[in-house]
Amino acid sequence: MTVQTHRLKNGFRIVTEHMPGLKSASVGIWVNAGGRHERIEQNGIAHFLEHMAFKGTARRSSVQIAEAIEDVGGYINAYTSREMTAYYARVLQGDVPLALDVISDIVLNSVFDPAEIEVERGVILSEIGQALDTPDDIIFDWLQEVSYPGQAIGRSILGPEERVAHFQKTDLSQFVREHYSPDQMVLAAAGAVDHAEILRQCEDIFGDLTARAQAQVTPAQFQGGEMRRVKDLEQAHFALSFESPNYKDPDIYTAQIFSSAFGGGMSSRLFQEVREKRGLCYSIFASAGAYCDTGTMTLYAGTSGDKLADLAHITVDELKRAAEDMSEVEVARARAQMKAGMLMGLESPSARAERLARMISIWDRIPVLDEVVAQIDAVSVEAVRGYAGAMSGGAPAAMALYGPVSDAPDIAALQARLVA
Repeated sequence: MTVQTHRLKNGFRIVTEHMPGLKSASVGIWVNAGGRHERIEQNGIAHFLEHMAFKGTARRSSVQIAEAIEDVGGYINAYTSREMTAYYARVLQGDVPLALDVISDIVLNSVFDPAEIEVERGVILSEIGQALDTPDDIIFDWLQEVSYPGQAIGRSILGPEERVAHFQKTDLSQFVREHYSPDQMVLAAAGAVDHAEILRQCEDIFGDLTARAQAQVTPAQFQGGEMRRVKDLEQAHFALSFESPNYKDPDIYTAQIFSSAFGGGMSSRLFQEVREKRGLCYSIFASAGAYCDTGTMTLYAGTSGDKLADLAHITVDELKRAAEDMSEVEVARARAQMKAGMLMGLESPSARAERLARMISIWDRIPVLDEVVAQIDAVSVEAVRGYAGAMSGGAPAAMALYGPVSDAPDIAALQARLVA
């Protein structure tokens, strides 16, 4: 497999990886513009803009956008995260130029027709309503909010209904002018791709764009606290978080291995102790998320209201114990799971393109897989125990609770138990 990169004079970056034997490819544009790039009055507009990209351009109607890709058997989609918006398609080898043409068209030439804005506003408001009706979804928005209160990184990607209800064409156009600069974009393609052909097409499409000065994001400050929403639900939802390394911190691998060993699968400590031995829940897990300047270690479980206190206490007790006796066997298993998950995932051209875009955005280069594997293998038991010890030693924590949670311990009580 061959990775090739190129940067146009205006800063637009192109990265491709040819995967021999494949007859399909994934191609997309990743833009360094997401929820945390919004001012408070813009909250939700990056996601709204992503939706509007499919609602018509100067060359294609919304129907023609969908038909252009689906007529050749392809797939097109997009997503918005807190730091990035992605537009991508999966097509057969001969249709890669078409996919690139359609993707670039929706990113660069959307017309934001007022009638279509009203239609899509209703769709997004329904999406917000659906999220609010999904407890094991909305609780993570609340956890993010209480982890980073009053900060763009802590706000919902979907945005509040009252703001989404009033966005207009001028608001969408303004966000594009502010953040969709060529030097903030990466074109990534993987699979049955020809780098030279993609480069020629990109030069034609993107070469004349002018780079614009970009506002810097406000540094994130994890503060912690508690959000508790009592509601008559079948399940009580419990989510706890601590600050974790950012994705440029070498300790990110320690955090990821800890999350796997502690709550990443059926063999993990949380799953075995809380679900298998005690039967306190059906769903429980730990995960390590990362941003450019911060990260979060998240612990989540859903249980009944009468079991929530026991579950919360056992979770923090297990966190304390991990700092003392996390074993080499557990860490070795987590290393193997992390490497296998990464390598098996990269057998997909879509996953490859995603990785290429993220690595270029973060590092401006593509680390070879052997380099990443070596960093995973270098994580020691002592490092994992030390990471757990930092969380159980009085670090700020955030907690979100939803459902029959009136009798749950508060965050102060759990932190006191951690350090006792």
